[in-house]
Amino acid sequence: MLSKSSIYLSAIHRVVLSMMVLFNTMLHAEPNLNSGKYVADTQSMNLHEAIRKTFAHNPVLHTFSYALKAQTGRQLQAGLSASPEVSFILEDVAGTGLYNGVDRLQATLSIAWILEGDVRQGFIGVAEAGTSSLSMQATIHRLDAASETARLYIIALANQTRLDYAVQTVTLANETVLAVNKRVATGKAPAAELARAQAELARRQLGHEDIEHELRSSIHLLAAQWGETQPDFTHIAGNIFSLPTILPFSTLITQLENSPEFIRLLSEKRLKQAQLTLAESQSDSPWRVNLGVRHFEATNDQALVAGISIPFGERSRNPGRIIEARENLSQTQAKEDELRVRFESTLYVLSQQLQHSLHRVQAYRGSIIPKLEKALKETRRAYKLGRYSYLEWRSVQADLLAARSALVEASIDAHLKVIEIERLTGMRMTASPQSTNK
Repeated sequence: MLSKSSIYLSAIHRVVLSMMVLFNTMLHAEPNLNSGKYVADTQSMNLHEAIRKTFAHNPVLHTFSYALKAQTGRQLQAGLSASPEVSFILEDVAGTGLYNGVDRLQATLSIAWILEGDVRQGFIGVAEAGTSSLSMQATIHRLDAASETARLYIIALANQTRLDYAVQTVTLANETVLAVNKRVATGKAPAAELARAQAELARRQLGHEDIEHELRSSIHLLAAQWGETQPDFTHIAGNIFSLPTILPFSTLITQLENSPEFIRLLSEKRLKQAQLTLAESQSDSPWRVNLGVRHFEATNDQALVAGISIPFGERSRNPGRIIEARENLSQTQAKEDELRVRFESTLYVLSQQLQHSLHRVQAYRGSIIPKLEKALKETRRAYKLGRYSYLEWRSVQADLLAARSALVEASIDAHLKVIEIERLTGMRMTASPQSTNK
């Protein structure tokens, strides 16, 4: 039968796997002109490879591995019982009178043991609980690293999508300059309109350059997750518009017990309980027994000697540490209650924000952008016929570009909320994916 720790660790592993499932859907979604799409290219990075590299080479995870090795040493040490003590005593030697020389020498060789009772098991219990706690922390660190890699991956993919849009925007600005130039050349529009169109083209080209810098920076930050400072890839595989269909809040709230923070707290509680048990076992001082043999030089005889040392005084020698350990355990329980309230509130807020982001994506995709695209087409045709002014055409362009930008931002926000909720609950929250064509 699986232990609770194994069940909780499996829950954490499921979160990482769910991230990979989500991004696998993004990777194989239908590409389109308005998305950061997959390109079969040796310099392309996908999330599976990014997380694999993170687990293998992340500097933080690598550093934490030494703490695990150190804890292994502490656990080994805790299992070692106190060594017996061998003593050798000479008596009645080198004195005066009858005791001059070694004629009346008494030599005693003995061995003594400390009776540790439950104390040794207490040390072992603390060490084992410490190992369990540290192992849990290592697993949580892996989840944190995977979540951060997924977040940086989303940001890089978003910048790549923004760059795709920037290319389309520059193309649109170029087409606008050509169309305005024709009208100016035939005397149907003032030269000021051409100057404004050319200035807009220059702004769009500058914006394209800005996004190129942001994309390169985000790729470097992603590669830093596995310790690389010179990325060997330039393209991010996936579709930012492939969005999840989420589970209802009532289902998510039941999974808070699988939260990594609750798992960590459970592990901490076990450690505090082991420390309390050890403190209680150390309340009585240990007894010491010894056994040996004595040699009498005067008669050339030997005799067995044995003894026991029993502590004298107050029965309990550890009241302060027992109180401290008991209150530390109670504090952990109080933290659990506080964490539960805070997590439920946070989960509700994140769930509402995710629902809102998905609603915004649907609104832009299904209604706003199609209508603006139609309006732009009609306005462009009307401008060329002299029915609309440049300002009217420019206004529709700006509205469409703003709507496309808002769609990207809402999609990014939805993906980031999914990552955070899955990390919070310790479960996969996506029921099935849905793709968009925008």
